[in-house]
Amino acid sequence: MEDLSPRKEQILRAVIVEYVTGAEPVPSELIATRYELGVKSATVRSELSEMSDMGFLEQPHTSAGRVPSDRGYRYFVDRLLVGAPLDKERKSKVKAATDEEDTLQEILRHTTRALSRLTHLLSAAATLRDGEVQVRNAVLTVLGPARALLVVILKNGLVENRVVELPKGTTIEHVGRVNDALATLTDERTLRSLTRLKAPAIGEHGADRLMKAVASRIQEVARDLTKGQVVIEGEEYMFAQPEFLRDAGLMEQLVASLEDDSVIHSALLSDTDKLPAVTIGKEHSAAAMHPLSIVRQTFCVGDEEAGTIAIIGPTRMNYEHGIRLLDFTAVAIGETLTRLLR
Repeated sequence: MEDLSPRKEQILRAVIVEYVTGAEPVPSELIATRYELGVKSATVRSELSEMSDMGFLEQPHTSAGRVPSDRGYRYFVDRLLVGAPLDKERKSKVKAATDEEDTLQEILRHTTRALSRLTHLLSAAATLRDGEVQVRNAVLTVLGPARALLVVILKNGLVENRVVELPKGTTIEHVGRVNDALATLTDERTLRSLTRLKAPAIGEHGADRLMKAVASRIQEVARDLTKGQVVIEGEEYMFAQPEFLRDAGLMEQLVASLEDDSVIHSALLSDTDKLPAVTIGKEHSAAAMHPLSIVRQTFCVGDEEAGTIAIIGPTRMNYEHGIRLLDFTAVAIGETLTRLLR
């Protein structure tokens, strides 16, 4: 992503802060008068126009102010977040929620409820189970010109099958190379480790494409078998968000995303190399999640990952607040669970 000038960064931050607070397009006059940029509103207007052309801002109507785009939010999250300590009141409420109960389910229920009340957003948690079961082997068998069957055999005797759609141009040789890779890729790997499996490069375009499709199916098997309970709190706060109230289409997408636990569970446990993870708008693979952003962090029991805690809201959410709050919450949950299991 291209760099913005310092002034453009200041203006982008200002637009996001104002839009998060007011949920209305932000005009240049407001930025020029409220923020000490050392320039007049005409210069701010010109900068806003350039940033719209670059894809960082959008203009809902010709005469309206600007709103951040998914790309603008991504730039803000990756480069402009300002670290600040979490206040004592929020810390105490989170600690009280995590310390109230003595089972994982009840701890997560109380914690997600507390997070929703603190953020006025949706809060969710997804747990993992059976994560240490090992895979004996995985084999791909061709069913026809366009499909193959992936068979995953676990050391506990369980066998899972998934149909794999073959990329165009796949040959028997490609299938053989993928099976050779699977022999070492999955042998004695735990289901927990396979939830974030990355497809290795085989070195031949057709085989690499097939390997990516197979790796995606193996991830699906691992996530299905390690899927624990999804806890969701705060739907009422989401339905009250202004962007959903004034746009029936967005409201319909929101309802669709909340009706199926598997959509949120998949989003919570999706692969990431960076934590806390932030997924914004159209970065989600599921179309129902496109109006939303998710800030998520994993929590652990001792050194073992046990699940994910998240805040879910419109792309117009307070990312700085959410990230700080989740970091503290994940640690608090982990401390409680580790203490209970001693």
